[in-house]
Amino acid sequence: MSARKTAAIVGGGVIGGGWAARFLLNGWDVQVFDPDPEAERKIGEVLDNARRALPALYDKALPAEGQLSFHDSMEEALADVSWVQESVPERLDLKHKIHAQINEFAPADAIIGSSTSGFKPSELNEGGDTRVIVAHPFNPVYLLPLIELVGDAAICAKAGDILRSVGCFPLTVRKEIDAHIADRLLEAVWREGLWLIKDGICTTEELDEAIRMGFGLRWAQMGLFETYRIAGGEAGMKHFMAQFGPALEWPWTKLMDVPEFTDELVDLIADQSDAQSGHMSIRALERLRDDNLVGMMRALKKSGTGAGGVLNAHEALLPTAPQGDLPVTVDRVIPQSWTDYNGHMNEAHYLEVSAQATDRFMEMIGADADYVAAGKSYFTVENHIRYLDEMHAGEAAKVTTQVLAGAGKKMHLFHSLLKADGSVAATVETLLLHMDLTARKTSVPDDPVAAALATYASAHETLPLPDGAGRHVGQRDPS
Repeated sequence: MSARKTAAIVGGGVIGGGWAARFLLNGWDVQVFDPDPEAERKIGEVLDNARRALPALYDKALPAEGQLSFHDSMEEALADVSWVQESVPERLDLKHKIHAQINEFAPADAIIGSSTSGFKPSELNEGGDTRVIVAHPFNPVYLLPLIELVGDAAICAKAGDILRSVGCFPLTVRKEIDAHIADRLLEAVWREGLWLIKDGICTTEELDEAIRMGFGLRWAQMGLFETYRIAGGEAGMKHFMAQFGPALEWPWTKLMDVPEFTDELVDLIADQSDAQSGHMSIRALERLRDDNLVGMMRALKKSGTGAGGVLNAHEALLPTAPQGDLPVTVDRVIPQSWTDYNGHMNEAHYLEVSAQATDRFMEMIGADADYVAAGKSYFTVENHIRYLDEMHAGEAAKVTTQVLAGAGKKMHLFHSLLKADGSVAATVETLLLHMDLTARKTSVPDDPVAAALATYASAHETLPLPDGAGRHVGQRDPS
């Protein structure tokens, strides 16, 4: 595999643009081939949304963004790449034509993935000397982690390693089948939904409410079968199957029958959809979708459930910020969910950032998760926050931490929250005491932790006292 992290995107529509954003924002260079004269504009708009949303999922900074380039020839776009992602329209003859060109120009060791939602690898590679696997994403590709992989086992394994490195969740399908796994489930819901609307049971808005107000929330963190396992109560899945299995024979569903796509049905659905969402532009809907996804996925990070587990695993792979005179203990962007009715970051989240900085500094001196599990930690006993400037969603934020004192049971820290231009948005002075969690009393830290803290304290005592240190609420500024 090429040492250079470069991906080629063939077809720059909604899905291709999402792939470009996923790779680009994870530090890969991206080379795009799409004859559409609007491709650069379209991908640029997808990237604007991705830059706003994807970094907000993480509490660490993503790698430096890669370089994006557009190319007039397939050969030029595929030069020296490790991954090629084809996202052209779902026409098998077109895919065969494109795959033949990709096979001719792509490096021999490059992964060649197709975003196809329906075709099988045997169909994609039929009648040609090609080596394409299915790498089927879900929109928005830059946020949703699931990628369905279908095809040669060795290639899928290599593809899975790369996908995990950019924050995706590769799911290898055991046997090839039309439409893979997830789209078959979506198709079942789609077919039943068409009948419910055609028969006047509900509108498009009411059907969407049934999903998002109920089982959609459960599915986001437990899926289908784990949800039903709980429905079986203490008796478990066997009880659920015995209780609800007979319903499979009841005439509830029309899944084996599809309503005819008449002009009347199309107009009915289109009119209802316009009434439901026509007051918002597509870009505004995308931003609303992204903000909702970021909020839910960040919530899932707390428990490590579902997509939250994928985010935690990816975040652990992200490099820490380079250190200067003072350690950088936070390096991230401000998520939209941290802003309030004033349009800037709510005051509570200034403290949350400082808490993250304290946690990171504790890890740096050895008071990490294993230390806490062994029954010892530091507890915050006092904070003083100065709010000096507004911070907005999408802004880069760093925190530097200076040790004002670190001896015995005490750890006295001063966090400075810095904006991208280096100006100070807030300071938080915090005093912590070391605790024995078993006795629930203060105690001296273990020798390695005490020594590491003392090393920082000694190095920082030669630095000037930071502006604002020792202030109290209402204290007059001497200037």
